[in-house]
Amino acid sequence: MRMRRILGLALAAASLAGMSAFGAVRAEAASSPNITRDECTAAGGQVTARPYAGYTCALPDGTSQPIT
Repeated sequence: MRMRRILGLALAAASLAGMSAFGAVRAEAASSPNITRDECTAAGGQVTARPYAGYTCALPDGTSQPIT
C-alpha cells in the first residue's frame, strides 16, 4: 500500500513538471514573434526607440514587442 502511494505521488509530480515545462514553452512561443511598424500602429500601439536596442511597439495592453 505504501509503495502504491509513493508511485502515485511520483507520477503526479512528473506529470505536473511536464505540464509546467510545456506551459513555459507555449508562453515563450506566444510572446516572441516580432511585428512591423504598420502592424503596431494598426493594433493601437506606439512605436518607441530604445537606445542600443532598436525599436519596440508598446501595445495598449501593457506589453511590448520588438519591431522587425
